[in-house]
Amino acid sequence: MPDKITVAGVAVDTRHWIGGERVASTTTFTDVSPIDGATIGEIARATATEAEAAVAAAKAAFPAWAATPRAERARVLHAIADGVEKRIEDLAVVETTDNGALLRSHRRGVMPRVAHNFRFFADWLLSLNHEDFDTRGHTNHVSWDPAGPCVLITPWNAPLMLATWKVAPALAAGDTVVLKPAEWSPLTASLLADIAAEAGLPAGVLNVVQGYGSEIGDALTSHPDVRRISFTGSVPTARRISASAAANLTPLSLELGGKSPLLVFADADLDLAVDLAVEQYDNAGQVCLAATRLLVEETVADEFTRRFVEKAARLRQGDPRDEATDIGPTIHPRQLEKIDGFVRRALAAGARAVLGGHREDGQYYAPTLLTDAAQDSEIVQEEVFGPVLTLQTFATEDEAVRLANDTRFGLAATVATGDEERARRVTARLVAGTVWVNCFFVRDLRAPFGGSRHSGVGREGGTWSFDFYCDLKNTVTAPKGWKDHG
Repeated sequence: MPDKITVAGVAVDTRHWIGGERVASTTTFTDVSPIDGATIGEIARATATEAEAAVAAAKAAFPAWAATPRAERARVLHAIADGVEKRIEDLAVVETTDNGALLRSHRRGVMPRVAHNFRFFADWLLSLNHEDFDTRGHTNHVSWDPAGPCVLITPWNAPLMLATWKVAPALAAGDTVVLKPAEWSPLTASLLADIAAEAGLPAGVLNVVQGYGSEIGDALTSHPDVRRISFTGSVPTARRISASAAANLTPLSLELGGKSPLLVFADADLDLAVDLAVEQYDNAGQVCLAATRLLVEETVADEFTRRFVEKAARLRQGDPRDEATDIGPTIHPRQLEKIDGFVRRALAAGARAVLGGHREDGQYYAPTLLTDAAQDSEIVQEEVFGPVLTLQTFATEDEAVRLANDTRFGLAATVATGDEERARRVTARLVAGTVWVNCFFVRDLRAPFGGSRHSGVGREGGTWSFDFYCDLKNTVTAPKGWKDHG
């Protein structure tokens, strides 16, 4: 197996990054591009041996990194951001090849956001502070102590952005990291290791191990030296991670699936509502926050549907490297089969496809809108993670809220309405970690992010990230308690 492969003209190391060195494995797995099914290369496949080595490296590096002053940690994070910005084009073309998302989005939005993740948490670290408070003359001082080695397990739909959403605050907090990227999109995590090393991050502070799910995941998440685990992915995998971490009572942050609603009221700007709905096909529908359940007030449902189908039909599906493309491929043949299975079962159960409902050539699935699906049906209740939306109607505000909340998920919700009071009433009743009103996917790193119910455990972002990646300590000092040692 070659140590490096060339991806879209960019050299990418296929080995793990452990303790500041490249480490090979005796076995590999094949990385394939979803764009055309071509083999990208053979990637080092970790076992429990590499997992143990990575945790050991993180543990050894932890005391010095935890003791590093805040200003120095922040300086290194800004240097990493500088390195990301210098390599935006490399990162963009590699990630598009690896996971099939639009190249124009990676260039203009995703990779700049990767750099911003590091800059934001570096700056937030320097401003992180609680005011001391008094209890009967005693002073209470709250501090954030670095927790220790962290295992971060990240998904394939936005590989580097979601990885750095975890890596940046963990490093800022003074923790060390073992990053396990998704096996379907591992390449930009390897480039991140190079960038971090060039920025001066000490050896062992960031480690990257590549491999398949439980082969390495169980070894990492059950390790007694791991102090935090953050995972983004599916509910079944989260259950396995939770069980694995339970023996050591390792704290978890879990950002899981979604089945989010978009509520369209008759008083909404219909053109805006249609734009919001069509936007849910972004990244071929492979977005955890996507509002895949369109709930439309029945008096405007026909007109909304007409405008939606007309606009969605103009979307261009094809090679994500083409600037004119709006929707790229699904990530993997297994994911394509999953999506197709959901739709075929829904159609067999009585749903009707008013748009799409079929596979295209290669790993592409046509943007799909299904109607006439029952509320308790699989297609309404379960996450598809593809370009498949359902449309249901409601008669009253109460019915809209009931339908919106009637799944086991609670990650996000979107509301389209022209009535400010209605927006307040409805958002107060929705079960969701994030609610957007007349907008979608507006994210501020100062705000908490996470899900309710089966959509996750915990919140990250701003101070909430440091609350998770640190051990909070309250030091209480008595008044006039000092002895004179003069």
